[in-house]
Amino acid sequence: MHSFAHHNHSAAGNAQDSETHGLVLKEGWRYDLHGWLMDTFRFRSQAHRLKRRAVALANVRPGERALDVGCGTGTLALDVQRRVGATGRVVGIDPGAQQIARARSKAARRHLPAEFQVGVIERLAFPDQTFDVVFSTLMMHHLSDTLKRQGLAEVARVLKRGGRLVIADFTRKQDRQGRAARFHAGGSSIQDLVALVKDAGFEHLDTEEAPPLRFSAFPGAGIISARKR
Repeated sequence: MHSFAHHNHSAAGNAQDSETHGLVLKEGWRYDLHGWLMDTFRFRSQAHRLKRRAVALANVRPGERALDVGCGTGTLALDVQRRVGATGRVVGIDPGAQQIARARSKAARRHLPAEFQVGVIERLAFPDQTFDVVFSTLMMHHLSDTLKRQGLAEVARVLKRGGRLVIADFTRKQDRQGRAARFHAGGSSIQDLVALVKDAGFEHLDTEEAPPLRFSAFPGAGIISARKR
């Protein structure tokens, strides 16, 4: 799902607050097409199941406020919007302007009020204690350890006390075997992410694994769920 990705340190036309030293994808509708092809024919739909599991773990309820950081073209955010209903609020942020444009188009076609903004995890443009839930799926491996720490501190800031965080990311390249070892995208150590999440002020951490499937290129993934102290 990353073959069109480019590093972008100062995207032309974006405000200073939307610039990042992480990875910025510039794909728009191609992201959805390439992602569907990859997930259907190489991952055997494991990426789709991973995102559905992340939403289920968050136990999102009607009327809640949710944030999806690194939302891409909005697939997960739109699913969450259906769950929070008309009285809830869902916001997706991504540093890629083409991703956000595509997400807004999808929301409009589905008549869903989810909001999408160009933005970065390390500088969240929201007041303290705004959200009940924050999601991060398949994006943490795009960030350096420094940006992970900054981003998780910002996530803790915008979450309400007791708010939930769900992170899902690919396993590290060095931990993969077989066909999964040939998948080019990076990953994260679940142990390292757990330590960073704890340091950011979260508790009640639980972890799950989505192991690689036989005869699949899916590299496996880990999921962390936690609550803000």
